[in-house]
Amino acid sequence: MFLRKDWHIVRNYEQFVNRILEKGLPEMISFDHDLADEHYLEPDSKGFVEKTGYDCAKWLVEYCMDNYLDLPKFYSHSMNPVGKANIEGLLNNFKKL
Repeated sequence: MFLRKDWHIVRNYEQFVNRILEKGLPEMISFDHDLADEHYLEPDSKGFVEKTGYDCAKWLVEYCMDNYLDLPKFYSHSMNPVGKANIEGLLNNFKKL
């Protein structure tokens, strides 16, 4: 069903947040963990400068809690197995509340 619908693609944290603030929650969100070129390189001791899909998921949880909204359906299509598991774990734990 979702494959037949139009998707709006956002490529970074700021676009993600702005899209939801402007248009409201979508019916479904598909997350990627690695959003910037730096996420494909070995992180240095300082960590990443650019936010990841996990940061988007954390913002979404806070937004839903603050506004008493149900979490939309979600999926993580990330090829980063650790990032994918972190996103899904965070969202599944919130869903259980």
